[in-house]
Amino acid sequence: MNRIPFAALVLVLALVPACSPAAPIAPTQDISAIKTSVARTVVAEITLTASAFTATAVPPAETATPDPGVTGTLAVTNAAGTAVGTQGALCDSMTFNPATVDVNVPDLSRMTKGQQFVKTWKVRNDGSCAWGDGYGLVFAYGERMGGVPQPFETVVAAGQEVEISVNFKAPSLSGEYVSAWQMTNSNGVAFGKPVYVKVIVN
Repeated sequence: MNRIPFAALVLVLALVPACSPAAPIAPTQDISAIKTSVARTVVAEITLTASAFTATAVPPAETATPDPGVTGTLAVTNAAGTAVGTQGALCDSMTFNPATVDVNVPDLSRMTKGQQFVKTWKVRNDGSCAWGDGYGLVFAYGERMGGVPQPFETVVAAGQEVEISVNFKAPSLSGEYVSAWQMTNSNGVAFGKPVYVKVIVN
């Protein structure tokens, strides 16, 4: 049996410690634990930042003083859903009888391209304010057709019926057109249901 020389054995023993790792290997950390730690740090920083601010009192909203004789206001929108203002709940109001509202140019009247015509409606002032200077029709929705409202010639008292008119010009293209108009008061606030004209252009 061959014997290992003593010098070779010493050399082997000297090399064994040199091959072992210099420092112990750290175990792999759990990714979920790292994410949880980061999240807790962020929440803590947000909490500290929020606590640095002091709350301030919000001033109360201003309130409008209603006009004399008006006990409330009502938001008004046209048929397209566009806000057109507010109206006094007990002052301005307009209504009409569907059977008699069209004085002339009944629905689906036929017009030639570019034809000029006047549409007249009969409406009733069923509010408590008289209609005078500054009251009139404004375009609400549909096809304007160059509409120009005719001004009131007299004051319309509460409870009185009146005929209101708009000068129109038929469009230059064939088709069916609707033009809706709504009453406004002297402050430009619309009220009442719109009246409309519907024509067929050939």
